[in-house]
Amino acid sequence: MKPIPTKTLQDLEFDTILQSIALKCVTEPGRAQVLTIQPYTNQEALLASLQQTNEYLASFSNQNALPNHGFDDLSKDFQFLAIDNSHLDAPVFLKIKELCETTIKLARFLQKMEVYYPNLLASSLHLNTTLPVAAWIDAIVDAFGEVKNNASVDLEHKRYQMGLIKGKINQSFGTALSHYNSLGYLDEIRESVVDNKRVLAVLSMYRKKVKGSILGTSKTGSISYVEPESTNQFTRELQNLQWEEKEEIEKILKKLSAQIRPFINDLVAYQTFLTHIDVVAAKAKYARQIHAILPEINQEKRLYFRDAYHPILWVTNQAKKQKTYPQTIALENDKRIIVISGPNAGGKTISLKTVGLLQLMLQSGILIPVHERSTTCLFDRILTDIGDNQSIENHLSTYSYRLKNMNYFLKKCSSNTLFLIDEFGTGSDPELGGALAETFLEEFYHREAYGIITTHYTNLKILANELPYAINANMLFDERSLEPMFQLHLGQPGSSFTFEVAQKNGIPYGLINRAKKKIEHSKVRFDKTIATLQKERAKLEKTSTNLKEEEQKAREESTKMKEINDKIKDKLIKYQELYDQNQRLVYLGQKLDDLSLNYLNNANKKVLIGELLKVVEMENAKRKKASAKEIAIQKKEQQVLQKEVAPKLEEIRKEKKAKKIKEQKLEAEKPVYVPKVGDRVRMIDGKAVGSIDSIEKNKAVVNYGVFTSKVSLEMLELVEKGK
Repeated sequence: MKPIPTKTLQDLEFDTILQSIALKCVTEPGRAQVLTIQPYTNQEALLASLQQTNEYLASFSNQNALPNHGFDDLSKDFQFLAIDNSHLDAPVFLKIKELCETTIKLARFLQKMEVYYPNLLASSLHLNTTLPVAAWIDAIVDAFGEVKNNASVDLEHKRYQMGLIKGKINQSFGTALSHYNSLGYLDEIRESVVDNKRVLAVLSMYRKKVKGSILGTSKTGSISYVEPESTNQFTRELQNLQWEEKEEIEKILKKLSAQIRPFINDLVAYQTFLTHIDVVAAKAKYARQIHAILPEINQEKRLYFRDAYHPILWVTNQAKKQKTYPQTIALENDKRIIVISGPNAGGKTISLKTVGLLQLMLQSGILIPVHERSTTCLFDRILTDIGDNQSIENHLSTYSYRLKNMNYFLKKCSSNTLFLIDEFGTGSDPELGGALAETFLEEFYHREAYGIITTHYTNLKILANELPYAINANMLFDERSLEPMFQLHLGQPGSSFTFEVAQKNGIPYGLINRAKKKIEHSKVRFDKTIATLQKERAKLEKTSTNLKEEEQKAREESTKMKEINDKIKDKLIKYQELYDQNQRLVYLGQKLDDLSLNYLNNANKKVLIGELLKVVEMENAKRKKASAKEIAIQKKEQQVLQKEVAPKLEEIRKEKKAKKIKEQKLEAEKPVYVPKVGDRVRMIDGKAVGSIDSIEKNKAVVNYGVFTSKVSLEMLELVEKGK
């Protein structure tokens, strides 16, 4: 597997998928990592990633929900902590503690649930889950991110003293407040707070009569804020203690930082692991939103997407409450290239993009919205040419740019490549551009590459019909309503419905007829024939679908009735066995009761033991007899079965032999047909009838009216002899 070109990621709008997933992350590192997702180049890593996402998706529906994995980004804090003599603030230590607890809890949960989450567990096995960091932090920092009083003896003593001083400040302030309030010096609010200090709200006319320091005034100047003189001394003591407290806290945090510093790599590993889990969880949440699954990954070079949805279109239509049409597409060894044709706005490009985007998502470790029976392989390269790619910077036209892109395809295309080309061959003269496009397609075909192209060119449709391992496909179109049906059908080319769509859009009928006269009559007939075939195909498919549904219902009813019948039979057999067993136990119980009564009367142990032994021997004899009887029954059943089956097998052998002899006889009696020019013929097991124009060696040129074809003589059978 090799890196996917940036152009492919852009053409298929892979960035939109990543942005949708990033929105479901709960951490900033997770969002950043999602936006850098690229297709895997290592198959083993890819399969592990897909399994991890699939396991997380399963956790939404089982009873073993994974624990929380959220955390605060500590990348910058870890870089700072790595510097000698540095220290982190207390709230940061609280985040580190939460990081440790979250990681260890999740890792231990995965160990406990190894059966359910083996791949997620594998991603956590490198972690050291015995780190004492969380316990060290818990001894120092409380739940509010503050250093605990008992973090050190000195800190506890200082905070005790600070508590006493604060009490004295409040007491002295209360005394001053009562005194000056009684003298009428204070405003109605009485007190306020300035610079975290309680102050008296003194009327400015009395400020000189109040002893203390003026710390400010009101906006109008009518109130002066005075700190009473009696509290000044206590305030200075408190400030000194606060400074000492700050120094002690810094000392404690430095010691804690030095203690944790040797484990930085483990802490970084914790954050990396939780980031990875956040990415996996986001991919799983996105998968749940778009109903995505993990399809089978095969080694047989087979891509089969059943009921596949384009995820971006599906989400958009969901928001608009509009229907999204699923597509079923298959690429395999005998059907490597699909040529999709049909009218514009019929869904050709969406079908093309659906396959490309889903394959790209899968190879990037993202689950895809397909049916559970879908399967796919992994491609080394995914190449795309989608949209109008004019290059203004390099002064390249659309066609020049596409030719440059085709040159890149020719250099990189191999048997392990998936190529997707929209509107193949357009941008130049239809005849010349179509011929060049036909040559490119032949080259991709001979290199055994897998691919899907969309086109309106007839020569490409014919080429796909002629190449053994290529196939035509068309987007179904309702000829009555002139509306696209957005359904891809494999097996035949599609009409562009050029004139029908023009008529629907209001182009005058006279102009359309004039346009028809300007082109070759054979092309119009060919396009009309394809349109008619599409219409008939749609009717047959509808009838076939209805018949299949009825058949499925009948099978389900038959299966249900058979299951009910089997259950009833099993119950009856079990009831009979239970009845027989109970009757035997009743008999044994009665026998034991009689023996115990006799022993009560005569107290003779020998007689009692003798009678018990008789009972035991009788029961064992019955068991042996029953066992021998069962063996005899089984042998008899086998003999009966052989007698019944042997004649039927002999009869089948005779019928097959007679049928073979009859076929050989008919083949020998069948006249040998010698083709002649002018004969009307058709291919063996075919339906289309044509006339022989010429015969060259062992091949005939058959004219079907719309087109001619070279066919081996032995493949033809006579319909009508020529005149």
